[in-house]
Amino acid sequence: MISRRAVIAVLPFGALEGAGPVPVVIDTDSGTDDLLAIAFLLSRRDVRIEAIVTVNGLAHARKGAENILRLLALAGRTDIPVYAGRDKPEIGGAEFPLEWRREADELAGVPLPAAGRRPERRDGVDFLIERFSSGQPLRILALGPLTNLAAALGAAPGAARRVNEIVIMGGALGVPGNIDAGGFFKTDNTTAEWNLFADPRAARRVFSSALKLRLVPLDATNRVPIGADFVNDFNAMRLTPLGKFVSAILGLARKSIDGGYYFAWDPLAAAALVEPRVVKFRPLGVEIRIDRPEEGRTVEIRDAYPNVEVATSADRRRFQRVFFAAFAVV
Repeated sequence: MISRRAVIAVLPFGALEGAGPVPVVIDTDSGTDDLLAIAFLLSRRDVRIEAIVTVNGLAHARKGAENILRLLALAGRTDIPVYAGRDKPEIGGAEFPLEWRREADELAGVPLPAAGRRPERRDGVDFLIERFSSGQPLRILALGPLTNLAAALGAAPGAARRVNEIVIMGGALGVPGNIDAGGFFKTDNTTAEWNLFADPRAARRVFSSALKLRLVPLDATNRVPIGADFVNDFNAMRLTPLGKFVSAILGLARKSIDGGYYFAWDPLAAAALVEPRVVKFRPLGVEIRIDRPEEGRTVEIRDAYPNVEVATSADRRRFQRVFFAAFAVV
């Protein structure tokens, strides 16, 4: 049960506007949809990406950091530091299917320049601990398992008061989970979503904190499929260099796209960070289950005070307009 201490007032996005671009730290497991989301934010002038921290998930943390450095080189953003974070859950957890991990690690056929630099020597969790404690305005976009954030909170429990907002892609409340998507992973768990399933105890710690959370679950992302029509319309545009990278990533994901199980998971969360009208939020009391066969399940606790703003639906057409506009040559 969620206690009164978990009650939060989620700060609206506009609360930091007027003071320049919003500072954002991205915590990511560097999957193909993560890279779409990061490319989208790199293309927005109203967002200042302060740092990127990688976590174990679709890609291995170190390999993911190397791929993101190459993406930043393409974008001409060598000023953004990249930190490799935790490469395994603290306790238990699960690994993504090997085929997905290989795809995310290798990015076969995706043209990217050499990075010209390495990830920062400092561990990503140590960076987060110090950043949480700085007292400076901060929003976090969490696109993978919550291992890094949970570890940082454990070391700096007062940090929750200093973070303006964390937007999380993860969970499933009123829809089935996606652990068995594509038939790559056999499980009796039909309720969880991969990011929270991969490290459910970390997710529980984050959701039980006093952090200001906005959750973009499968309930919203299921409304924004990325299918052949989406890809064809995107490729028909005159694209920026980052747009051409997005096109290549969509090509890499073509098997999942053609199979009907590829959605705008992380890109929708990134869009919700800067364009909240692409989704519809509701305040809910949410708890994370950690016991089998429902480990990682997000459950609404109806008699609890709201601790999370949850995206319950999404506007597919608005998302597509916002996403395409970021990569179109004008």
